Amino acid sequence: MKIAILSDFHLGYERFREDAYRQAEEALNRAAEMSDMIIIPGDIFDSRVPKPDVIAEAINLFRNLSNRKWNSQITNFVGEGNFYTRVPIIAIPGTHERRAQEAADPVDILGLAGLVVDISNATAIVEGNGEKIAVRGLGGIADDRFREIVTREDPRPTDGAFNIFMFHESLYELLPFNQEFMRIVELPKGFDLYVNGHIHNRVEANVHGKMLLIPGSTVLTQLKAGEQEQKGFFIFDTKTSKYEFVKISSRRFVLIKIDLNKAGSTNSVDFIQDRIDAEIKSTKDVPVIRVVLDGKISKTYNFDIEINDIPRRYRGRAIVELSRAGISGESVREAMASDTIVFERMSVRDYGIGIFLEKIKAAGVNTWGISPVELLDMLGSDAPKDKVVRMVLDELVG
Repeated sequence: MKIAILSDFHLGYERFREDAYRQAEEALNRAAEMSDMIIIPGDIFDSRVPKPDVIAEAINLFRNLSNRKWNSQITNFVGEGNFYTRVPIIAIPGTHERRAQEAADPVDILGLAGLVVDISNATAIVEGNGEKIAVRGLGGIADDRFREIVTREDPRPTDGAFNIFMFHESLYELLPFNQEFMRIVELPKGFDLYVNGHIHNRVEANVHGKMLLIPGSTVLTQLKAGEQEQKGFFIFDTKTSKYEFVKISSRRFVLIKIDLNKAGSTNSVDFIQDRIDAEIKSTKDVPVIRVVLDGKISKTYNFDIEINDIPRRYRGRAIVELSRAGISGESVREAMASDTIVFERMSVRDYGIGIFLEKIKAAGVNTWGISPVELLDMLGSDAPKDKVVRMVLDELVG
């Protein structure tokens, strides 16, 4: 059986809203034509509480797939929740969809509508072409609780089936910023294929002698070096254990690193624009170009004003973003202070969670049995705060 693996559509992502929808649509339609079933390891949506028009977009995408004639169907479901369709489109919630405990997430809505089968903590059995595929999912779990949940739930393969373990988490080998992240070797054993989301660039690795596949996002989001590759999805053949990466039409992204020390007598702004112009000439579409500046500027006069005007000058030809954190010079000191520090593979949100965890530990704060990441999600969402309030009162009153 051929399995399509797609992830991280980020529907509703404001910066590239049209790209997110168009590229998810192409990926899903092509995947349906090339496969017997589709699995999606998280972040279909960009927000925990999508706007109604974003939910409508998702419904439109998956409704079209539901009307297709599939060579396989879901025959059984074991675990938490229920399934309302036999169409073999299986998903879990990701980081962006995770909400406080007991609050419905947007993947729940798609599941209840019978558009996907949500296996947040369940196994779906798909049968077709004389084969039996078991997909065990764990979704909507904070990174700092994933190891605990895996240990408690002890996910195991289903006898007589080709077994897939699907999750949406940070892995230390890929994001070595937090010692609490799960190691690859700690993933449950016995599965024939491991599928993860969350990482926005394509990854092919080995787990317990089997493949770990991460297809990456279908839309640009973080503007990191790994996103310069073309977007797409995997097709995995269970009979041969071979796979291919299918590319989709996606906006070209270019990361340019410029050392201004090499500008010499050339005006620094002209030096930057020459590099941007060279990239624009090599593409037919409107690319995204992120320029990372380093070194000392050769001329400081009006530099701040001129460099801030560069994105406007390229409007309609390119989407230009400038990072000035590496520049030295009196005229840009204020700009340097305001720049956001973004690690190569870490999103701003993950970086923020890391700071929150460090502060919690340093202060010795009692989180009353709630994961600090879940506490942050709960306090920052519109979910009821009753659970936290009750725990605080119990702790204080006794």
